[in-house]
Amino acid sequence: MARDQLQVLSLVDQAKTQLYHFTAVVIAGMGFFTDSYDLFCISLVTKLLGRLYYQVEGSSKPGSLPPNVASAVNGAAFCGTFAGQLFFGWLGDKMGRKRVYGITLMLMVGCSIASGLSFGHSPEAVVATLCFFRFWLGFGIGGDYPLSATIMAEYSNKKTRGSFIAAVFAMQGFGILAGGAVAILVSFVFRYFFHPPPFAASAIGSAPPQADYVWRIILMFGAVPAGLTYYWRMKMPETPRYTALVAKDETKACQDMAKVLQIEIQEAKDEKVVITQERNTFGLWSKEFRSRHGLHLLGTTTTWFLLDIAYYSQNLFQKDIFSAVGWIPNAKYMSAIDEVYMIARAQTLIALCGTVPGYWATVLLIDRIGRFAIQLIGFFCMTGFMLALAIPYQHWKSQANPIGFVVMYGLTFFFANFGPNSTTFIVPAEIFPARLRSTCHGISAASGKAGAIVGAFGFLYASQNQDKSKADPGYPAGIGMRNSLLALAVICGFGFFFTLLVPDAKGKSLEEMSKEIDEEGEESF
Repeated sequence: MARDQLQVLSLVDQAKTQLYHFTAVVIAGMGFFTDSYDLFCISLVTKLLGRLYYQVEGSSKPGSLPPNVASAVNGAAFCGTFAGQLFFGWLGDKMGRKRVYGITLMLMVGCSIASGLSFGHSPEAVVATLCFFRFWLGFGIGGDYPLSATIMAEYSNKKTRGSFIAAVFAMQGFGILAGGAVAILVSFVFRYFFHPPPFAASAIGSAPPQADYVWRIILMFGAVPAGLTYYWRMKMPETPRYTALVAKDETKACQDMAKVLQIEIQEAKDEKVVITQERNTFGLWSKEFRSRHGLHLLGTTTTWFLLDIAYYSQNLFQKDIFSAVGWIPNAKYMSAIDEVYMIARAQTLIALCGTVPGYWATVLLIDRIGRFAIQLIGFFCMTGFMLALAIPYQHWKSQANPIGFVVMYGLTFFFANFGPNSTTFIVPAEIFPARLRSTCHGISAASGKAGAIVGAFGFLYASQNQDKSKADPGYPAGIGMRNSLLALAVICGFGFFFTLLVPDAKGKSLEEMSKEIDEEGEESF
């Protein structure tokens, strides 16, 4: 196919930034706002669940979730996300991006509400119901990853494509902030009206029955932003690249373009756009795909896997790390609602100072310095700051240095987000052929969630004290917090080297990166 025959795709690449680009960022970004809220709000309420449902009568310590229960509560959504990324990634290439987009959102709305309504006559039943609905919540969240990234990539021009995809992903930071803000507000209101005493004063009174509403309200709030964007998702046209290159309907591709980029289409009305029907449609597991994109897929999957082990270990267990260094008071001296408030306040501060700035630094700089450089910088700095936390861990743990620890810890989040946490999401949407783009992004993202599952389950056990008598009730001895941080530093170091397999799409069209058009301008599917 001659390059001038792909005029519709050329128009997308050369289009000036318009209002619709920002509209698409908001529509797709609100999905990621909801994703991060739903995935991370569980870490705000797991301590509360333990105190409400697993308090041992006569115990000198507040109740806590047993190891298997804690693993299930923290990991259920990730298992669902893993499955959803693979399924909806594949479905997005088979049925089109738009047709699948609304399904994921409705799953998220319904399961957010159902998670908060988890029912049962026993603690086990409540937790089992919660895990069931969080699995399907994660399934819907999983679909948002490949679809949002692919839609934004296929609508953006090549000069600012990285910034727009990064802006969609950056909404995760606001979702984490919103989770902390909602938890702070809800716990503050319940503290004000019910005045629960600390555990040391009254074991039963420290977890009043009304506290059961706290975690339910926090979880159900995730349905609000998802529900608000459903209508606008359904109004989005299919991407012109899918219509032209996969559905092979050049007329419809021009019509879809006209809905959002009217000036460019008006200028090109008299130009003939022809999409050749004969093409070599090599499959995902074919020799041709392996020779062209095998190393790229290996690079995107391994870097995302390694990144998410470190990133989700840090995010989900911030409360344990802050407790270990004395930044959050001992649970015995707080009520169950006080504990939610303190954990939410600490996590919100980290998100505000480290997480959100990191995301938006990527938005500002990715199309200037490139994806490759940002990912290398991020992994390198994460490794360095992890080592700086782990090696002098006893120094940070002393009561005189908790603020220093939190600052260093916040910097690891900054360079995760101004680094691989953003770029691993962006790159798979840019380097694979259109008909396999959503599938390959889903595989890459699912590899990341496999890493998140390793982090969610592994770090929970690994970070336990090496002295079994000092480990949390029900847990075996672990390798300790210091050694766990050292292990995460090594993982980030591996991520640095696997980044060398990933190409940089800065300033290049999607067709150029995916090799769908060869150097002479002919289609090379």
